[in-house]
Amino acid sequence: MAGINSEILVIHPLHTNNSMATQPLNQPTVSVIMNCLNCAKYLREAIDSVFAQTYKDWEIIFWDNASTDNSAKIAKSYGEKVRYFRSNITYPLGKARNLAIEQARGKYIAFLDCDDIWLPKKLERQIPFFQDPEVGLVFSDAIYFKSKNVSMQLYRKKRPPCGQVFRELLKGNFFFPMCTALIRKDALLGLREWFDVRFNLVEDIDLFMRLAYAWKCNYIDKPLAKYRIHESSWTFTQKELLPKEMEMEVAKLCQLYPCLETDFKDELAVMNGRIQYQYALLDWEKGRGKRVRQRLRPYLKVARKYWVPYFFSFLPYNVLYLRLRKLRTTIRYCTWWKKI
Repeated sequence: MAGINSEILVIHPLHTNNSMATQPLNQPTVSVIMNCLNCAKYLREAIDSVFAQTYKDWEIIFWDNASTDNSAKIAKSYGEKVRYFRSNITYPLGKARNLAIEQARGKYIAFLDCDDIWLPKKLERQIPFFQDPEVGLVFSDAIYFKSKNVSMQLYRKKRPPCGQVFRELLKGNFFFPMCTALIRKDALLGLREWFDVRFNLVEDIDLFMRLAYAWKCNYIDKPLAKYRIHESSWTFTQKELLPKEMEMEVAKLCQLYPCLETDFKDELAVMNGRIQYQYALLDWEKGRGKRVRQRLRPYLKVARKYWVPYFFSFLPYNVLYLRLRKLRTTIRYCTWWKKI
């Protein structure tokens, strides 16, 4: 793992009592990784949700990624349970997370972005699952929310698989936000790398897949975190990156696990179909209908949804797809979203 270099200023909590500085540091059970870049707007709500945990044996590793707002002041106001670190330049999120993990002292690693929220019993419910030595990761249901008034429960209709889930992750049948995950640190230490710094959109998925290849993943069928949705996020604004990074991910997994192309042939076909589907939508948007059909034709038997852009690619994207998307969004708001 990359070490601390001259571009990073490390700031440890200050002790008011000098005698405490010579005492061994406490070893908390859970290290909570919080990476921050100008997150003052939601920061107190996020940190407060950690302090509200019924399970109290934790530390926060707060990595300030060269913020220019008052995030530092807010983080430092919480005392010694928040260990504050700052980089002098802004790193990609994956590298910033890796640097924060290096400072973690806990037996388990959790992640909380500064605009997300934990529910009070998150850690209390997750810790007991690690009594099984084969479990490397525990995740849960979550609430996706855009405001205080509107939310959606992620797995309300269908419970995701647990146990050996690598095959299911390849097929993309489920995904869970980073804020729900609790990871055995030994599982992370067994990986060749933690977050792949080449990725901007799939770095979480990449890490989960590599963990799931070697470890069991358990699921708690209760919402234990709230994930804030931003339409200005990279997922929405840099959508052309998604298929490119997914292609890189497939190539990486095939290199790491040579058996993939034989033992997981069908799952790879599903994953490649999803990549071509994402590319096809971009082609359709740019008026390349013929290219859309060329991309999707080999995968029409893989998933029924590929037939929609295949046939409708004869029509202009801005006339049809955007209307269908608006209709789909309206239906989701009517059937999935609920006021709380």
